[in-house]
Amino acid sequence: MAKRVRFYETGGPEVLRIEEAPATGPGKGEAVLRVQAIGLNRAESMFMHGQYLEPTQLPAKLGYEAAGVVTAVGADVDKSMIGRKLSTMPAFSLNQYGVLGEEVVVPVHALAEYPDHLSPVEATSIWMQYLTAYGALIEFGKLKKGEFVIITAASSSAGLAAIETVKAEGGVAIATTRSRAKYDELLKLGADHVIVTDEENLVERVKEITSGVGARIVFDPIGGPMLDQLVEAAAQGATIFEYGALSKDRTPYPLFQSIVKGLNIRGYWLVEIMLDPERLTRAKSYVFEKLASKQFRPKVAKTFPFEQVVQAYQYLESNNQIGKVVVTVGK
Repeated sequence: MAKRVRFYETGGPEVLRIEEAPATGPGKGEAVLRVQAIGLNRAESMFMHGQYLEPTQLPAKLGYEAAGVVTAVGADVDKSMIGRKLSTMPAFSLNQYGVLGEEVVVPVHALAEYPDHLSPVEATSIWMQYLTAYGALIEFGKLKKGEFVIITAASSSAGLAAIETVKAEGGVAIATTRSRAKYDELLKLGADHVIVTDEENLVERVKEITSGVGARIVFDPIGGPMLDQLVEAAAQGATIFEYGALSKDRTPYPLFQSIVKGLNIRGYWLVEIMLDPERLTRAKSYVFEKLASKQFRPKVAKTFPFEQVVQAYQYLESNNQIGKVVVTVGK
């Protein structure tokens, strides 16, 4: 028997249940992972609330990113994988797989190596954030040295990954946060400028920082009314990547401004990278190289034991963290 997390109705973290269930063997193209740690993501919170990009099918699993040891593989899978320490990429539907458990079945294509110097806890804090940042900024955004990038919700794991990616490419990272409490830490973690949006005028500060030019790329998971400000702060011909919907308000489309400025306001989902083998190969290689050279250093905000998974998601939803929230399994 192994413990796992399930939920039978959508809602807040309180709907999560820890259950014991018989271990399941791997099928074709699958492996069994003995889990050591699980990194939590905002996408999972939205799935749990029934507000994600794919409808939640109940009863539901949860969890995209885990690190652990492969203990068994399907009949068609290379047996040399058994015993290897690997992490999971978010390359599957939560309606099919979920890594919140002591022992989980995952598709082999979602397993990835990570550098030896990283702990299992750090290894849960790689793929969702760095692949998301890579796809927008490098693959599609074609970020160049010296260009200005606005990164909203910068204290999130994806926000921090974006800061590191911008710096690795020689760009200028303009981080935004609502909280003055996160100001110093964001500077310490690599942001060139930090704008506290509850206290400062975003548009005026960006114009000041960029000498009136504006930002060439905007990396935004919020949407809502803030989009109007981001459009004002964007440069002529800029690209605004909307990769989330954290705002509970409607997102108006700024038609006139997008015409006048020639803006590209595009929705972006990590699936665009995951479903394209060539893009995914480039992305994994880029991220692994930056991790191996320690240019990328996953930031873990706080860890919780498996038994406190409800509290872990509550902490994630509090927005008080800077970096990844991780659940540990076993000793």
